[in-house]
Amino acid sequence: MNDFTAPFASPQLEPAAIPRSRAALLKRLADVVCLPASRINAFERAMTADLLVEMLRDAVVGEREKVARRLANLTEMPGVLVRLLLRDELPVARALLEHSPNLSDADLISCLYNSTQDHRRLIAQRRGVSEVVADALVDMDETPVIEALLRNELVRFSHQGLENIVASSRDNPQLIPLLLKRAELRPSHAYVMFWWSDAEARRTILQRFAVSREILQDAVGDVFPLASAEGWQDPLSRKALQFIERRQRNRAAIAKSPYDSLEDAIAAAQAGMTRETAEEISYLSGLKPMTGAKIFTDAGGEPLAILCKATGLPRGAVRALWRGLRRPETDASGAPTPGLERVLTAFDTIAVDRAQTMLRYWNWSLSSAMTPALLKAIREGDEAAVDEYSVPQRAAMLALSRDFGR
Repeated sequence: MNDFTAPFASPQLEPAAIPRSRAALLKRLADVVCLPASRINAFERAMTADLLVEMLRDAVVGEREKVARRLANLTEMPGVLVRLLLRDELPVARALLEHSPNLSDADLISCLYNSTQDHRRLIAQRRGVSEVVADALVDMDETPVIEALLRNELVRFSHQGLENIVASSRDNPQLIPLLLKRAELRPSHAYVMFWWSDAEARRTILQRFAVSREILQDAVGDVFPLASAEGWQDPLSRKALQFIERRQRNRAAIAKSPYDSLEDAIAAAQAGMTRETAEEISYLSGLKPMTGAKIFTDAGGEPLAILCKATGLPRGAVRALWRGLRRPETDASGAPTPGLERVLTAFDTIAVDRAQTMLRYWNWSLSSAMTPALLKAIREGDEAAVDEYSVPQRAAMLALSRDFGR
């Protein structure tokens, strides 16, 4: 809220004309509020705080700041007093926000909703910001505040809060390097953020978040023959096992394809990628056409390397697809263009199993979770219609919303 107005009257006296009696009285009242529980009961403290509040409302900033500094180390500060000071001008509120370790989440949330962006940035920089406070700060959607949160190693993010920041990073790319340093970031976040990340961030995602499925494959190895014996009738287990299995290519698609193999389809695409060829490559690679379209139209090109590595294609297939998409291969000196060289490096550095994990996740989120209701929600921008517990549905909303003009 940028139309913040401090809840204080304009002071009647300039600081130089402040009576000594007022300064002394403010100090004594603050001293009484700060007395230990052994010397003052809760009612007496509350009564003194009420009197102090009335005086502070007409006091000048310097006086209010002195009182705030005096109260900063108080373990149990009267609520009406702390909230008044937290909503005050920045020099006053800073004394508490920077030095008081005992502010409650309720106090901080009241402050952030009734103060300025500078107040919220100070809250974001506090030690041990809780999930509920962090979520409230993220909901304000102020990039400088979110940056301060991400730089604060002691902030605790909820899954939803972090996901909201991932969504915000699409329009605020400066958040991406900060997000990639957070221990809370999960592969599901990184894989969807990959689509709008720059080359350096994509390299980090490939190095840190491309995980193996070996432990899953070992754990459910005996389930595959069971599902096969049942004719793969259960759609829930079929989708999960498709994500886990080692084989990437769709052998059944070859019987219906005009190409003898995936390699033949790649060779045909080299002369010029058409929609039909792109769809065939997608089917033969075990992907839905929507996933393939996202890969082939990606500006950076790294998804091409992931596709080729995951399906066991050779390095030359990356060049073939690059050529088929009419992307420049060499510069004036005949050397590979930086874009192609970067994509070939990605192909060389990622392992097959990890490339398959990323490819399966993309296919899972971009197509397998795509229901008519979700497609309608993406077209209309209705995030409330997305299942909050479905990782692939939320990923699809993030990754595809721009493709539908949002």
